[in-house]
Amino acid sequence: MSKEEQNPWQTLQTNTVYESPWIAVHHHDVLNPAGNPGTYSVVHFKKLAIGIVPLDNEMNTWLVGQYRYPLKTYTWEIPEGGGNRDEAPLTSAKRELLEECGIEATEWQLIQQLQLSNSATDELAFLFVARGLTYTQAQPEETEQLQIRKVPFDEVYQMVCNGVITDSLSVAAILKVRLLLQENKL
Repeated sequence: MSKEEQNPWQTLQTNTVYESPWIAVHHHDVLNPAGNPGTYSVVHFKKLAIGIVPLDNEMNTWLVGQYRYPLKTYTWEIPEGGGNRDEAPLTSAKRELLEECGIEATEWQLIQQLQLSNSATDELAFLFVARGLTYTQAQPEETEQLQIRKVPFDEVYQMVCNGVITDSLSVAAILKVRLLLQENKL
């Protein structure tokens, strides 16, 4: 590790300001890279972010529509949710796809890992493509009132390009799938 890649921050004290089952907000008293005192607040996500692009043999995928409370708006997204940090991201992806869409898959490919908003959070995301699909009953959680749409992948790609789909996991996954399809890697 080069000197530039080493941590230039010194943590003097850490306090937990807020905690829920999903997040914790930590306030840090620090010495910044110039050696001056300062503060840094970090949102710790207790779960991993998991996103899945299911693709059938006809190049259709599924979108999940739901009202997003923080933004006070209805959004269309890929199937996604939280994964326990003590289990493999793939295990969480399989559970989320079944819960939200009632889909099981025989083929899984991790296509991207992301750091979401890494200047203020430690949230990590894992994006998958699921193929070899079979269908059963969706099992949404009590906090989810979902609308499921089967959509041709090319149409979903256009929804990203036209700003209809703006969720970061969805945008990243759909663009990555498009690239992998163009490169014949899916």
